[in-house]
Amino acid sequence: MPELPDIALYLHALRPRVVGERLERLRIASPFLLRSAEPPIGDLARRTVTGVQRLGKRIVFAFDDDYFVVLHLMIAGRLHWKPAGAPIARRAGLAAFDFPNGTLLLTEAGTKHRASLHVVRGERALAQHDPGGLDVLAATLEQFRTTLTRESHTLKRALTDPRLLDGIGNAYSDEILHAARLSPLRLTSQLTPEEGERLFRAVRDTLTAWTERLQSETGASFPEKVTAFRPGMAVHGRFRQPCPVCGSPVQRIRYATNEVNYCATCQTGGRLLADRSLSRLLKQDWPRSLEEWEERAH
Repeated sequence: MPELPDIALYLHALRPRVVGERLERLRIASPFLLRSAEPPIGDLARRTVTGVQRLGKRIVFAFDDDYFVVLHLMIAGRLHWKPAGAPIARRAGLAAFDFPNGTLLLTEAGTKHRASLHVVRGERALAQHDPGGLDVLAATLEQFRTTLTRESHTLKRALTDPRLLDGIGNAYSDEILHAARLSPLRLTSQLTPEEGERLFRAVRDTLTAWTERLQSETGASFPEKVTAFRPGMAVHGRFRQPCPVCGSPVQRIRYATNEVNYCATCQTGGRLLADRSLSRLLKQDWPRSLEEWEERAH
């Protein structure tokens, strides 16, 4: 799922292309995409885009006369900038925003249609789509601490809860926790003041650094490779590969369709975190340290 740096990358590419341009037509190819009935999408025709912004992990197109399109890409939704009038792909295509200078295509890989589009009118209606998470890049350390410790959760869950923190998902939470040298299963209620500040700095530094890096790599082009797995990530998607800090193999925990990536040496004092399904199966045979894991690997 595109997260804050990825959404910021899309906004960076969209602003010079669509802000100030008139939307000629919004074509919807998938009946699963449009989740609102009022106002009708026909009301958007011939309206001018006055801005694009981020609302959590959503992209918001603002139009004149207080109209908004709220687009949630979910896991597999992606945007593509094509020549004006470009056709919608038969299998993966969901929608097309036609402008005089080009067409913005929305696609979604896979068979599960999770991406959503809402048309709303007015700031109050737009606010209903805001999950309410804290914008850490604009927050103070004290605001971050208060939000993080409001309830006792694991750090992984707290970082990825959109009602608590804004724009962080599975990929960048792994990177943040590695940078902060904290276990993903550490409880927020157990954080020391020093660890809380370290995590706050890691969130800000990680999100800012990746936002700047992605924009620098893309330049003036439209991003076509928005992915949760990027070269240069420290631990996310790097199971068994060496940690860039200490060289130890990156570990993972699998829960249903999700996974957590971490470095045992840097984050858990060398202790392996039990994978729920595997630890149930192996019980006492589940390795409890990096040394045990390495011995069994040989």
